[in-house]
Amino acid sequence: MSQFWWVNHNQTARQEIDGQYLWSPKTQKNGARSEFYNNMRRASPGDLVLSFFDQAVRYVGRVTEFAFTAPKPIEFKNTGTNWNQEGWLLPVYWAPLLPTVRPTDMIGELGPLLPDRYSPIDPNSGSGRQNAYLASVSQEVFHTIVAGTAFNREALRRGGANSLTFDVVNEILEDAVERRIREDLQLEDTVKTSVIQARRGQGKFRSNVEAVERSCRLTGVTNPSLLIASHIKPWRLCASAQERLDGMNGLLLTPDADHLFDRGFISFEDSGEVRISSRVDKADLQRLGFDQLVMQSFGFSEAPAVWRTGAFNSAQQGYLARHRTDVFVA
Repeated sequence: MSQFWWVNHNQTARQEIDGQYLWSPKTQKNGARSEFYNNMRRASPGDLVLSFFDQAVRYVGRVTEFAFTAPKPIEFKNTGTNWNQEGWLLPVYWAPLLPTVRPTDMIGELGPLLPDRYSPIDPNSGSGRQNAYLASVSQEVFHTIVAGTAFNREALRRGGANSLTFDVVNEILEDAVERRIREDLQLEDTVKTSVIQARRGQGKFRSNVEAVERSCRLTGVTNPSLLIASHIKPWRLCASAQERLDGMNGLLLTPDADHLFDRGFISFEDSGEVRISSRVDKADLQRLGFDQLVMQSFGFSEAPAVWRTGAFNSAQQGYLARHRTDVFVA
């Protein structure tokens, strides 16, 4: 069932509308959690978003992917100089709302429908609230805003031909990292080559992973030609060449298992227990052949009480902690 959201993005609206996404830091400057930033991880594909800037709702968006970790977009330039450089990127397809809607003109009708806590606008004046970014609103709020307006519902439903996907954004981000590595005068050429090969799970990184892991953690497949060397802490997020080449930062996985892990639909506890996102379609898991995952997620008696694959060593556990917090779709 779709959720409904309201985003206040006066400073970054043009960049986010043109780029078809939303981006926020993960925490406030002082490290405190923010409900408005946490909502980035709660949004799901198919949810609808109202875009509010310059004192009006001007676009309607449809979430096309779950949020994932990404650096602050370079197109923000000097905007948000106090923001952390790493945050959540949420792909959204945007359609113009015509005519635009000014909440101040209808606050008498709209105000009583706004949430008691974490409202994106003042329920008395209709002005946007400072520090409010992505806020959850009711279906009634959404329909009150769009009543009497027009937007391309079919394009919104389809998501648009150029909608961002995780794979597209990941490729863009990794291309940027690779360019920086190639231009790094402090790295020897042999190290650059190894680090760039590691992006595709090849070369020295794969050899290092194979020295630690022997089979796919989900399927038990041991044939090397059927296995991918996958980074636990994503290649694009690693802080150094050492992390990108560290065998402890890798797993051997079959292609389907690699995609589930890379996209955050599964993760692992330090004990080896398999974590399954409650937001992944169980029917899709079954179609992929992961019947044991489906049985565990539904608590079927035929499944083991806890599916464990064998405990991870302490070095692997450090990387897994990052995967659970920054990659896993919880």
